[in-house]
Amino acid sequence: MTDILPGLYIHIPFCIKKCPYCDFYSTDDLQSVSGFIDALEQEIFLYKNRFEKFDTLYFGGGTPTVLTAADIERIFTCLSKHFTISLEPEITIEANPNDITREKFKRLRSIGFNRISLGVQSFDESALGFLNRRHTASEACEAITLLRQEGCSNLSIDLMYAIPGQTMTSWMDTLEQAVSFNPEHLSCYQLTIKEQTPFWNLKEKGSIQPPDEEAQERLFLTTAAFLERHGYIQYEISNFAREEKYFGLHNSKYWQHAPNLGLGPSAHSFFDATRWWNFASVRQYIHMLQSSASPVEGSEKISGDQLLLESLFLQFRTSQGVDLEMFKKIAGAEKILDRLVQAKLVTNSGTRVMATKQGLLVADSLPLLFV
Repeated sequence: MTDILPGLYIHIPFCIKKCPYCDFYSTDDLQSVSGFIDALEQEIFLYKNRFEKFDTLYFGGGTPTVLTAADIERIFTCLSKHFTISLEPEITIEANPNDITREKFKRLRSIGFNRISLGVQSFDESALGFLNRRHTASEACEAITLLRQEGCSNLSIDLMYAIPGQTMTSWMDTLEQAVSFNPEHLSCYQLTIKEQTPFWNLKEKGSIQPPDEEAQERLFLTTAAFLERHGYIQYEISNFAREEKYFGLHNSKYWQHAPNLGLGPSAHSFFDATRWWNFASVRQYIHMLQSSASPVEGSEKISGDQLLLESLFLQFRTSQGVDLEMFKKIAGAEKILDRLVQAKLVTNSGTRVMATKQGLLVADSLPLLFV
């Protein structure tokens, strides 16, 4: 995928408080912010001239908007100094509704951010309480209204379903509320309870019970149908956009195995069939860079077979599907594809193989059939 420009990801590892379902690396030790930014500037310098040009820049976390606008501008200035950014880049920042003020959004826009990914998760107060979010439904609505008033024209709203105790009615109410703001993009994620999170411990004790598989399938299919009726394109299993121009370009790079550079604690990078990742510790990250050492904890060379399998996993989740040529590298793939078509799990256009709605329900299992 050398014809695709690389993406640049900055991991801002700070949160006011940690959500009990989140397994991304973050800390609530905000005393480390200044040292982190100093270290990040050092890491940016380490990669100077390593990548020719970026056309997407994504500030993720954690909660990037925990930082002040001045801190964010300092990071952005350093990036602009040492890296070449294309003329019309997609520049995204993840934001918590509580952090959005009129002045802060104006500063973010003047810095260069042209896409806001707002972590709403739900417009239902009981769901927000269960998820331990630090905003209310009304505060989320106020933040969206403010963004629209100030001219935010590329807004993505994150929502979550399959929450223990959530009813189909309450989830549909959340979707209705979301589309009433006419966002350019929606990410609808199923709550996945992962190890080493507080929710995992509660699940193991039997204190919380996720919806069963049938209920999860019904939620997924209902969500897709509802949003498509409202004019949204499901271009990836969890992502919907009003028009193709609003497809998340940065995340699409991951699905295509495009080169990407990740900076900050726990950030992952990929280039030339090699993946590497940083220490998942602010303290270790700062220490390494203060010592003029690399913060990279490990790396791996991706074999051709592994790259093929990863491509199947990633691309079966998208509306573009998988290039039919890819299956020619796999012995017996033609018969497997015929069976999947007959089972109505995939369609074969003659050039690409795409998962159907039913196929998307088992998208992560499809690649295993070809191993």
